Amino acid sequence: GAELHEWDAPDPERAYTEPGGKTPPEVDGHLTGVPDLGLLVMVADCYPVALSDGTRAAMLHCGWRPLAEGIIQTAVARFDAPPAAAVGPGIGGCCYEVGPEVSERFADVPEALDGRMLDLRRVIVARLEAAGVTRVDHVDRCTSCEPERYFSHRRDSGVTGRQGGLCVLTG
Repeated sequence: GAELHEWDAPDPERAYTEPGGKTPPEVDGHLTGVPDLGLLVMVADCYPVALSDGTRAAMLHCGWRPLAEGIIQTAVARFDAPPAAAVGPGIGGCCYEVGPEVSERFADVPEALDGRMLDLRRVIVARLEAAGVTRVDHVDRCTSCEPERYFSHRRDSGVTGRQGGLCVLTG
């Protein structure tokens, strides 16, 4: 979805990884204005997208559903001015075949679709531009094409690890 969690301090109960421990907030993005507080998303074909204006930071999990629901627009709206963005690796348009229920959600993005192939990076760039973001850095790699470097949910039929996208606001 496009739900974001605002962090104003580290969680005092840090037992997320222990068996029977706490369940983390089920959101696709995190925001903070607190220096030295790490924001993490886990991905295996979706794109990690970091945003910052120097006083606030956000870390977003950008798969087709969060993108279709407006996660980038929602996050950028939480900044006083358009932030800079960094887009990590994700499944490329070379490997991401989708059905009509997905492709119809992105028909408004020029060159994002090539037949049944969807280029989510183009969608991310279009959504960032539409939200006023002008500085965007990329790690332009396809997670599906590089098994020696990246995990890929689609390539590995769902039996895979995850990459982490981490953003920390330095004070």
